Amino acid sequence: MLMQTHEARLAALREELKRRGLDGFIVPISDEHMSEYVGDYAQRLRWLTGFGGSAGFAAVTLNHAAIFVDGRYTVQVREQVDGNLFDYKSVPADTLAGWLAEVSESGARIAYDPWLHTWAWVEALEKQLAPKGVTMVPADSNPLDAVWADRPAPSPAAAIVHQDDLAGRSSADKRAAVADWLAKEGHDAVVITALDSIAWLLNIRGSDVPHTPVALSYVIAHKDGSAELFIAPEKVTPELTRHLGNAVTIRDRAAFEGALTGELAGKSVALDPDFAVVGIAQALRSGGASFAFKQDPTILAKAIKNPAEQQGHRDAQARDGAAVTKFLRWLEIEGPKGTVDELSAAARLQAFREEDEGLRDLSFDTISAAAGHAALPHYKVDEDSNIPIPPGSIYLVDSGGQYPGGTTDITRTVWVGPGEPTQEMRDRNTRVLKGHIQIDRAVFPQGTAGGQLDVLARQYLWEAGVDYAHGTGHGVGSFLGVHEGPQRIAKPSGGQAGTAQELFAGMILSNEPGYYKQGHFGIRIENLVLVEERQIEGQEGRYLGFETLTFVPLDRKLIDKALLTADEIAWVDAYHARVRVLLSPRLEGEDLAWLERETAPL
Repeated sequence: MLMQTHEARLAALREELKRRGLDGFIVPISDEHMSEYVGDYAQRLRWLTGFGGSAGFAAVTLNHAAIFVDGRYTVQVREQVDGNLFDYKSVPADTLAGWLAEVSESGARIAYDPWLHTWAWVEALEKQLAPKGVTMVPADSNPLDAVWADRPAPSPAAAIVHQDDLAGRSSADKRAAVADWLAKEGHDAVVITALDSIAWLLNIRGSDVPHTPVALSYVIAHKDGSAELFIAPEKVTPELTRHLGNAVTIRDRAAFEGALTGELAGKSVALDPDFAVVGIAQALRSGGASFAFKQDPTILAKAIKNPAEQQGHRDAQARDGAAVTKFLRWLEIEGPKGTVDELSAAARLQAFREEDEGLRDLSFDTISAAAGHAALPHYKVDEDSNIPIPPGSIYLVDSGGQYPGGTTDITRTVWVGPGEPTQEMRDRNTRVLKGHIQIDRAVFPQGTAGGQLDVLARQYLWEAGVDYAHGTGHGVGSFLGVHEGPQRIAKPSGGQAGTAQELFAGMILSNEPGYYKQGHFGIRIENLVLVEERQIEGQEGRYLGFETLTFVPLDRKLIDKALLTADEIAWVDAYHARVRVLLSPRLEGEDLAWLERETAPL
């Protein structure tokens, strides 16, 4: 009989812990690759608690349970998780170590799945709990999986070839670069576990994780330029085998752990500290290999897009921009009738994207947020939270598509009539726009990190005594992850990964400042930008700037022209002129007339 209630699931997990002589267990949102987004088979936190957010974790002891989320999910966690079963904890104020120390007796054995956590995470937790006499124990197998009776199987979908003309480089060329890196660093092999790194290195894609075109697999790359791909046999096609050639050995994914323990004795192996789980390090050590933690050598190379990837992205943006523009015109007509809700709006936008046969998938679940929901930056609409878009309100839509040439991500905030937005709404939107323009127009010397640019986007909001609690920009993949490191534009404080990463020509980032008035409205303006070299008369050294990649009209009703400088007005007019040139050939009839009206000079 399947256990339908979360109370029954929690009780079953506790019985399994007792049977194993354990006092507690940690349940993350994670998979064996430390992916940001995971397949249904790895949605353990959602199964146990009901929480549907993309970041968080739970801890369960025999008598206590807690769920830990950050400020983005304060409202959502209370809507989805039973407070009688789980205490709500807010990170970073509440810590896992602090909670475990508080609820555990000295001598307690708290288990974790070594295939779902990094070495640094375990090491830090062990150090914090040791003074309390609490021991962290790697579980032989996941105790939650033992009681998840109807757990989905991992996706059986075949891996597909990503053509070299879209990739811009052959897999052989990329593997040769990895071999050079291994020789320079003094290692025999590198274990690559991040799914997008594997996809990039081998020029393959898949459909195993929602909205991220990757295939569940591992790679061991060797210093002679060869590699071993560990992947489920049902995912391998003759086309894939031909594409990979003789230098890439295809092996069963189930053989991966055995290869680590049995075939690398005496070898020096590199592991990425952010993506290689404890189980991999333990297997290497038990098999007699040595390992060192170093950044996966594909990560920076993947982030710096070559000319073919850059052009593919421009093509994807033109396709996507036409779809979003059609949607905005549709919303202007239908929204004031009061018959559109958040789910139906998201579905209509997806339908416009699907008119383009090049679309492969969305790049993430659309954030379709009306009224107060727009003030939740990572709001995810579902049947329970769905509300009608109120006529006379702000609507925010953050969405994207996966196309063979590139991955898109765009946010537009619009006024849904009738009536006019308040002066406060127009003020906040215009300040967000001013910050967005400052990032777009930034010129900076080579060596500048994303964290150094962040203040440009916030300065006009700060003048009004307000701010936003998320980063200003994240990296974006090339028909890969919509969030891609290592680059970011964000406040350097708070240990945000990537803010110290130097920006290089070829990197793609989002430019998305915002403002959120809790319970009332939210604003975000997001385009993608490409880092490019800039030529300045009399320059000393190399300088960089941004090429705008996203072209969709901005909502004129939310712009207070009096707050803009002459240069900023010129930027808006020039941007809209480029929108018109790019999208006019892709639109016709009333859609084209609407575009021409919305992109007229301010």
